Amino acid sequence: MAHLEIPKTYKLFIGGQFPRTESGRSFSIQNAEGGVLANLCRASRKDFRNAVAAARKAQAGWADRTAYNRSQILYRLAEILDGRSSQFIEELVALGDSEASAQNEVQAAVDRLVYYAGWCDKYVQIAGTVNPVSTSHFNFSVPEPMGVVGIVCPDKPGLLGLVSQVAPVIAGGNTCVVLASETQPLSAVTFAEVAATSDVPAGVLNILTGYRDELLEHFATHMDVNALTASGLVAEDIKTLQEGSALNLKRVYTYESVDAGVDASAQGPHFILDCQEIKTTWHPVEAIRPKSGGY
Repeated sequence: MAHLEIPKTYKLFIGGQFPRTESGRSFSIQNAEGGVLANLCRASRKDFRNAVAAARKAQAGWADRTAYNRSQILYRLAEILDGRSSQFIEELVALGDSEASAQNEVQAAVDRLVYYAGWCDKYVQIAGTVNPVSTSHFNFSVPEPMGVVGIVCPDKPGLLGLVSQVAPVIAGGNTCVVLASETQPLSAVTFAEVAATSDVPAGVLNILTGYRDELLEHFATHMDVNALTASGLVAEDIKTLQEGSALNLKRVYTYESVDAGVDASAQGPHFILDCQEIKTTWHPVEAIRPKSGGY
């Protein structure tokens, strides 16, 4: 008997769980031959708000973890991704990529996670400083995570575009809500399975699938999102983010080459620092006075 193919319906990833969209809507993506490859949840505004609430709940605990522990967790993500590389390659090929291109993308994603794992306990020393002051104070500045970061992924590459933006954000102690690629979303939901089976605490990484034109405005206007990063957007989409973000003065970073290959333009500590605030502390010290009565 012929096997009846049943396309899988992928769910959202919110708060460490895999819920269906509250709207009940879904959309299909096609394989390279034009057939239905899978069905995905079409996230709504309510789904986005739930994801932001989960990210906010997890943020303080994630930021309080040691940099070394965050490094371990990112490295564990790389280990699991590498172990499931054949599945990611298969999904990218099904969506039209060549096998060589898919292999390169998956390996670059693994390498990028390892790269940012190495920066977790180093970027503070690079960006922090002791400031010279004329008063009897010890004055120093250190970077601290902004909080909840919204991430809008490019259409392509589906996996590397996501990893390139997620890794520096969570390496710096932020939590995030991700809008996956519209055309290559399978890598994002499979990466959610990687996160769910790793040491990433629930709520640190939340991944939505859906239509960009429906959700982009909500990313920009939500008052509990502290920053936005986006890659691969057209000028009209960037304008939507910038205008909506002005309501709560959230920072907006749009990248062109963040999803490129492993090179200096696509990775670096500056991507971590984009989503950091600089906190300056003044600590009083006792003034040194000369002794009276001679030498």
